[in-house]
Amino acid sequence: MLALYQPEASDLRVLAMALTINNDLERIGDQAVNIAERSLELFKETSLKPLIDMPRLAQLVQAMLTHSVDAFIRRDTALARSVCQRDDEADALDDQLFREILTYMTQDPRAITRAVHLILVSRHLERVADHATNIAEDVISLVEGRHVKRRFAVFRGSSSISTALSE
Repeated sequence: MLALYQPEASDLRVLAMALTINNDLERIGDQAVNIAERSLELFKETSLKPLIDMPRLAQLVQAMLTHSVDAFIRRDTALARSVCQRDDEADALDDQLFREILTYMTQDPRAITRAVHLILVSRHLERVADHATNIAEDVISLVEGRHVKRRFAVFRGSSSISTALSE
């Protein structure tokens, strides 16, 4: 397309963003493979605990991904911003799952293998949320012509990434 049509201005931005978004979608696919591999291992063993927060995280991440792609298709910055705002929720669920699963590991060393698989699934889901957020940030950049920057904040010893979503 670049060589044949020599796009300019907004057409060039759309093409550049589509290439960037394609990269995020490819990485999401890699994370999906990792989740599937861990899931296959988990199905071979008895359940470590009732899964409550993991499905919540998976549903949140799935919605973020769907909404980020929809935002790109519709050039909807409000929808894109909603995705960015939910990234902190995904991070918090991942952290909560890690702490909870770590407790099971310390209480019963026989649970370590199952616990590690669950922790990895949670981390992979959190990475998908990050990629969905990247797509949403790209949508905002595409539509508004400016970059949405991430900033790092430290709160009481723990680090948190929040997205600057100034209007």
